[in-house]
Amino acid sequence: MMFRGRPKEWGPLDWCVALAVVLALVGGVVLWQQTRPGPCGDGMDKRGDDCVGVTARAFETGDATTDGLIRAVADENARVKRQWDDPQGNAARIPYVRIALMMPFTSDTTSAMTREMIQRGLAGALASQQQANGSGGPHYQLLLAPDGRDLDQWESVVDRLDDLTGDDEAPLVGVTGIPSSTTETRDAVAALSHRSIPTVGPVITAASMNSRYFFKTSPNNEQFSHALDAYLKAHRGNGRGVLVWDSREGDVYSQDLRSVFERRFGRRYDLKTNNSHFVGSSGDDQGIPQRFADAAEKICRKKVDTVFFAGRDQDLPAFINRLADEGSCDRSQKVRILKIGIGLEPTLTTKAIESSLKSVNATIVDASAYDPAWADGKGTPPRGSAAFLDRFRQLQKTYALGASPLSDGYAAMYYDGFKLLADAMDSTYSEVNDGGAPSAEPSPLPKAKDLYSTLTTSTIDGPSCTSGCLVGASGTYGFGGPGENDQWAVCKPVPVVEFPAGATKSRSPYRTYRGAEAGACPG
Repeated sequence: MMFRGRPKEWGPLDWCVALAVVLALVGGVVLWQQTRPGPCGDGMDKRGDDCVGVTARAFETGDATTDGLIRAVADENARVKRQWDDPQGNAARIPYVRIALMMPFTSDTTSAMTREMIQRGLAGALASQQQANGSGGPHYQLLLAPDGRDLDQWESVVDRLDDLTGDDEAPLVGVTGIPSSTTETRDAVAALSHRSIPTVGPVITAASMNSRYFFKTSPNNEQFSHALDAYLKAHRGNGRGVLVWDSREGDVYSQDLRSVFERRFGRRYDLKTNNSHFVGSSGDDQGIPQRFADAAEKICRKKVDTVFFAGRDQDLPAFINRLADEGSCDRSQKVRILKIGIGLEPTLTTKAIESSLKSVNATIVDASAYDPAWADGKGTPPRGSAAFLDRFRQLQKTYALGASPLSDGYAAMYYDGFKLLADAMDSTYSEVNDGGAPSAEPSPLPKAKDLYSTLTTSTIDGPSCTSGCLVGASGTYGFGGPGENDQWAVCKPVPVVEFPAGATKSRSPYRTYRGAEAGACPG
């Protein structure tokens, strides 16, 4: 029989043991709080509603498709690292370098990049990473480097990227993704160039966005305007035009585009007199956005048939709908809405917008960097188109990339931005290791400055592409050499795309910088 006695009273030793246990638990919690990843994960900080920093791992944005693509990049990064750290079986260790994708990964109604642009750009970069890692030579991690939805959190990101260039095992060799011509991105590009980091702007078009280490794979606004000029000379219309321009401060793209239109078409269409401005929806609040009543009234009253739209694609649907709402207007004259950009943003090609365009007898004429007809095998697709489409369509099967995900050109251009750096790295690595004695360990990896030297020698030598020819999803191109042409691509095709599709006869597209000399550019 067991008897219950009074509970044992605690002595001094018991209390000391208990206190030690409590202190150990508290210390463990404090240490865990200090060492655990923050709310955004490894290498990232929370800034407002955004994760900002540089990481090879996954983090969450709150959007299922974006998060899925980020996890796919993180998985590929982990695979690349394993092939170096712990290759399976008798496989050789595969060295790797890093390329950073510096761009927003979240957006709101005032952001320069929409959620869909982010997804398509990320998918294009992932497709290019997968393509590069399926080939010989060094492999690639794609570092995710979000700099805020408004592109204004770049300073700490640039500092971290600079640190990574000195890594001997897996150096950062370049940055791509710079998405928008704004004062913030101009400052970020200057800071990257100051640190001698080769940087690619896959969708930058403002001709003033220049820095020594900054390479652009898109034509610039001035070059786009050459293609529109050729279009208008072939389709003259009635000679009455209006310039509709975004007056929002801080948008380098829209300001540059307005200047280009005024310089090239101002006298011919008297744009100094015939113009109307609006406040765009991107960026800080500078008034009620998308007020187009004045522009619609002028177009109607003056029987204008040529509209030069100096604004971002996000504002164009509202302009088209305002034209459709304008009452008692003669619609017998075809109205051409001329724009410049990477492609046709899918919101511009919906059934509703097509209906509005038809109701006002209008068509969009876009001087672009990518022709969506190439995806259907129409016209003459670039030589690099097939490899890109194979990879991208595999991603389409897994991720919800929306309607017409190739139309705006972002997927193709972000594919090309990564590919430019990876191709330069492969070329540099092959050259510095050519003829070297066999070794059990991989040879030292080139660094960012070595890559810059290779990029500046990627000059096209005539039409045969025997040297210096870069083959991308958006065309074959090169660069002009060190200090030439502010590192804008030469021989880049500039297709002119109409929506709804018109009866314009197909013709060879304008090619950038080299002009129209016969045989100056490869086919």
